[in-house]
Amino acid sequence: MFEKVLVANRGEIAIRVIRTLEEMGIASVAVYSELDRDALHVARADEAYLLGGPTAAESYLNIEKLLEVCRESGAAAVHPGYGFLAENARFAQACEDAGITFIGPPASAIEAMGSKTRARELMREAGVPIVPGTTEPVSGVDEARGLIADEIGYPVAVKAAGGGGGKGFRVAQDESELEAAFDGASREGEKFFSDPTVYLERYLPDPRHVEVQVLADRHGNVVHLGERDCSVQRRHQKLIEESPAPAVDEALRARIGEIGVEAARAVGYVGAGTIEGLLADGAYFFLEMNTRVQVEHCVTEMVTGIDIVREGILAAAGEPLSISQDDVVLSGHAIECRINAEDASRRFTPAPGQITSYREPAGPGVRVDSGVGPGSEVTPMYDPMVAKLIVWDRDREHATRRMLRALGEYEIGGLKTLIPFHTALLATEQWARGGTCRDLIEDREWLKALAFPEAEAEGPEGTPEPVEHSYTVEVSGRKFDVRVIGPPFGGANGSVAPAAGPKPRRAERAVAGSSGAADELVSPLQGNMWKIVVEPGQEVAEGQLVCIIEAMKMENEIAAHKSGVIAELAVKEGEPVTSGATIAVIKSRE
Repeated sequence: MFEKVLVANRGEIAIRVIRTLEEMGIASVAVYSELDRDALHVARADEAYLLGGPTAAESYLNIEKLLEVCRESGAAAVHPGYGFLAENARFAQACEDAGITFIGPPASAIEAMGSKTRARELMREAGVPIVPGTTEPVSGVDEARGLIADEIGYPVAVKAAGGGGGKGFRVAQDESELEAAFDGASREGEKFFSDPTVYLERYLPDPRHVEVQVLADRHGNVVHLGERDCSVQRRHQKLIEESPAPAVDEALRARIGEIGVEAARAVGYVGAGTIEGLLADGAYFFLEMNTRVQVEHCVTEMVTGIDIVREGILAAAGEPLSISQDDVVLSGHAIECRINAEDASRRFTPAPGQITSYREPAGPGVRVDSGVGPGSEVTPMYDPMVAKLIVWDRDREHATRRMLRALGEYEIGGLKTLIPFHTALLATEQWARGGTCRDLIEDREWLKALAFPEAEAEGPEGTPEPVEHSYTVEVSGRKFDVRVIGPPFGGANGSVAPAAGPKPRRAERAVAGSSGAADELVSPLQGNMWKIVVEPGQEVAEGQLVCIIEAMKMENEIAAHKSGVIAELAVKEGEPVTSGATIAVIKSRE
């Protein structure tokens, strides 16, 4: 077994992995960017090393620097968590070439399943049912138009070949929407996965998103841990997950599990992985394979009692799985709510900021996987997830009641989160019936009713005074804990900071058009101006797309708040934009 493991990630998943390493008696090495110097995962690990600047490219995606830290720290293995380099075949191969164990599948399996078109082709050859569509990349809109007319039909999903996590996924309801969907999916594929190629699938309007957790070792053992339902999504990104799936009976569970095992065997899989699929009218179709630990692995752990992270580490070390298929028994029901820094009332707009106060729920059957605390900063540079709230009880109805109780206990000051959204949705008839809740999530009026009172979103003046004289210092890119006899330096939470007065209150986040002059269209969030689709002098209608702001790994469409003429554009593509900044001035026609 490994003596020391580097965790190549941040936030809650880094802490989740470190906890299991502690239980296994394995030393942990954390890495961090300049923005994450005071992050909780840095303090939790046995050692911590600076990777580089604030962007992911400078830090968490820097393969050479990660390998350098492995050599310097003596880490024999790397756990990638999820996101960043978790499904990067080049990183897995680089680790192998450097004599470092990658805790995950071999690079060949990542490469085979990382390309969605290749994965679909492999699954079809293995006899696994796939959603009707293409297994080869589509070269352009004209080719797509012909394939749709001859073989697929509308509505059609246009998907990035290297996509995942809802990125590079667009839907064309008819031919008039095809070009925009194709361009959008290709653009996101290039931006997030360095692969602009796309393929086509028949779009199933209201399917259930059902996935199966698999585990495999190097001795030929492959087991599945039952299924999860992840149908509650926005922008094809998951919000709530549960296990077992409410629409799956024992016979279908066995079939879905068999599909998962067949898919894992087809690519020589090792470690923890997930086979995602769509369930429609009783038919189950392979969608994609995620060659890593999933965000929602927790609900499966709650109903099986199996530590999925631990089994992945065992498999990577060459040991057999500690469980067989006969050992897997699902007990009770588990639900997970993703506590994201987003404002659901504004179409899930990212809402980064500083947490002024923080208290997690507790009690029977409640689990919180988080990477934040009082004073933590949720930055627009990374994913908007603050924490995952997971509950377990004897059945779905009781688990729902427990989740509502836990949501009511959760306190996060100074930050807008999805807690009100989850509380409202879990109290609906649609959720009680086990529906996908798509009608609610797409209902703008229902979402607007969840708006935050602005006073509740503001934190108190200043920051809490530190009460201990323990500090963490960084020397030559490495973290050390020290104790100082004397007054604190003025940093919150025991961290070293220059003496200064209280931080100014953050400006209110503006709804587009709700602050400033009546003609000003203002940014509702902080991010990067990805694309501007209007020009000065152009006439626009209320609700018409003006620009797209990229923030927290999401593209956010900003629409005109009124009808009129673009009198001024105050932003440029590729430049940062702050919350409340003027995007454009729209003058009404006389």
